[in-house]
Amino acid sequence: MGEKYYFQPLTGWDKATVVLYRAGIVLSAMIISIAAYIILYRHNIKLTGLGINTLIIALYVSVGLSVFFIHLYINKFKKALIKLYLISIACIIILFVIGKGDISGVLISKSYSPLLLIPLSGCLGFVTAKEAFCFKLMEGYLLALIMPLYIFLFSIGVMTSSIASYGLLLIAGMLVFFTLRKVIMPIHYDIGDKSAYT
Repeated sequence: MGEKYYFQPLTGWDKATVVLYRAGIVLSAMIISIAAYIILYRHNIKLTGLGINTLIIALYVSVGLSVFFIHLYINKFKKALIKLYLISIACIIILFVIGKGDISGVLISKSYSPLLLIPLSGCLGFVTAKEAFCFKLMEGYLLALIMPLYIFLFSIGVMTSSIASYGLLLIAGMLVFFTLRKVIMPIHYDIGDKSAYT
């Protein structure tokens, strides 16, 4: 985790897990960017509830890729991250049940419901903060703080719809910048010294 030197030869599994981890980051950035575009230009775009539900589920899957394939030296951190992701899965199931299959409808109609997205933003924030810590991608720390705060402020009605739109656009832009800086790193950076894994 976070090493720029080769310690051991990389196996095919090492390479595959790094690719899956980074694919999760890339897909998350793309999905959040699409969501920001949809919200910003909502008057010109016709999107069904099914389309929004698909986007939300795709975000859960993409974050899950990063959560399950992240490389961390300290196993208890990974276990804690997986537990947080499982909590986020429970939250989307709650949204699904409350909305009778329409997650987007609940998120729009119930002011408290976006709070159930905070665990997922916590998972993505953990990933960005880990990268900030390991590789000095400082926007990762900002994302880890801003994403849950944005959801909280949106849920309690502090932001107007215009501010919320531009806030999500800012998050998407930072995430794209973060992603572009991450994906160009050599694969072995994410593996580090395998003998240090506990």
